[in-house]
Amino acid sequence: MIPLTLAMTAALGTFWLFTAVVFGWSGVGTGPRTRPRRRVGINMTSWLRQAGLDEVDPREFASVVLALFVLAALGGFVVFGRPLPALLIGAFGASFPIAAYRRRRQTNRLRSHEAWPRMIEEIRVQTSSLGRSIPQALFEVGRRAPVEMRPAFAAAHREWLLTTDLPRTFGILKDRLADPTADMACETLLVAHELGGSDLDRRLAALAEDRAEDVQSRKDAQSRQAGARFARVFVLAVPAGMAAAGTSIGSGRAAYASATGQIAVLVALLLVVACWAWAGRVLRLPESERVFRSG
Repeated sequence: MIPLTLAMTAALGTFWLFTAVVFGWSGVGTGPRTRPRRRVGINMTSWLRQAGLDEVDPREFASVVLALFVLAALGGFVVFGRPLPALLIGAFGASFPIAAYRRRRQTNRLRSHEAWPRMIEEIRVQTSSLGRSIPQALFEVGRRAPVEMRPAFAAAHREWLLTTDLPRTFGILKDRLADPTADMACETLLVAHELGGSDLDRRLAALAEDRAEDVQSRKDAQSRQAGARFARVFVLAVPAGMAAAGTSIGSGRAAYASATGQIAVLVALLLVVACWAWAGRVLRLPESERVFRSG
C-alpha cells in the first residue's frame, strides 16, 4: 500500500509540475482555473517567439517535453528497476527542453542588450544629423539589427505601412522584443514624435550611454561566474556516474531494489534536483523590469 501511495503522489506531483511549467496552470486541481486555452496559448506562443522559435507550435513543444519525460523515465527504470525513481528522473529529464528554450531566449535577449546601445546611437545620428523622421530612422536601423531582432522590426514595419499608427507600431515592436531597453527606446521615440522638441538628441545619447554601461556590467558579472557555471555540471555528472557504477558492482542493483535503497535513491535524487535548481537561481543575474509594457 505504501509503494502505491508513494507512486501516486509522485505521479500527481509530476503532473502539477509539468502543467505549471508548460501550460502555466496554477492551483492543485486537474485543470486550469479560468480561460486556460486562449491565455496559455498566447503566453506560450509569445515565449517561443522571444526565443526565436516562431515556427514552433506550443503543442509540438509540449510533445517534445512529454517524449523526453518518457525516455528519461525508461532510463531511470532500467538503472534502478523501480517506478518511483523513474518518475522523478522522468520529470527532471522533461525540464531540459524548457531549460534549453529558456537559455536560448536569454541568449537572444543578451544579444539584444548588446545591440541596443549601437542602434540607439545610429537612430540619434540619423534623426539629428541626417534629418530622417523617427519611423524612417527606426526601421532603417532595424534592418541592420541582429538576426534575432529582425522579425520584430519587420512585423512593426508592416504595421506602419498598413496603418501609419506609430503607437500601435511601437506596441507590436515592444511585444515581439519583450525587452526593457526596447521599451525605453520606443517610449522615448514615441514621446519625441508626438510632442516634438529639440532635446531628442540629448535623450537618446543619455539612453545609449546608460545601456552601454549596463551591458558592460553584465559581461563583467558573467565572466566572474564562468568557473561556477562549469562546476555546476558536476552536480549532475558525479551522482549519475556513481549510480551507474553502483549497479555494476557486486549486488548493487539488488541493493537499489530494496525498500531502504529506494528511499535512499529518492532522497538522493531530490537533493540533486534541489542543488541544481538552487545553483541556477544563485547564478541568475537580475533582469531589468519592463516598465513600459504594451497594452
